[in-house]
Amino acid sequence: MSKPMILAPISPAAGKPLYEQIIEGVKREISAGRLKSNALLPSFRELAAQLLVSVITVKRSYEELERQGIIYRKQGLGTFVAEHGAARNLQVRSTEVEVLLRQALREGIETGIPKDALLAMARRILREKTEG
Repeated sequence: MSKPMILAPISPAAGKPLYEQIIEGVKREISAGRLKSNALLPSFRELAAQLLVSVITVKRSYEELERQGIIYRKQGLGTFVAEHGAARNLQVRSTEVEVLLRQALREGIETGIPKDALLAMARRILREKTEG
């Protein structure tokens, strides 16, 4: 049995599907360095019991993480963080952030906010998040 994974509580009321909340939780644990390369993850059944979700939900989460190259499975041994899982996680998350940033900028432009005001807004938000 692998050690329990520390994921923020997941909830059907959170506004995102449960499997996406699990994916985000695993990525967060990898980014924070609490899950290292080649770390053994809980089995589908173990994590489902810990989070009070179905095995199918955990399986779907793990399959997506594996598709992204963040984790891998070894038949009969379990599921592990990929050797370059942290780097791959950063790459995947950077792409996701870029998509969101593009959407936000598009919304700002369509709203009529001048480019210099959008840049000032982005700088202010970055300052708040990094200094604060």
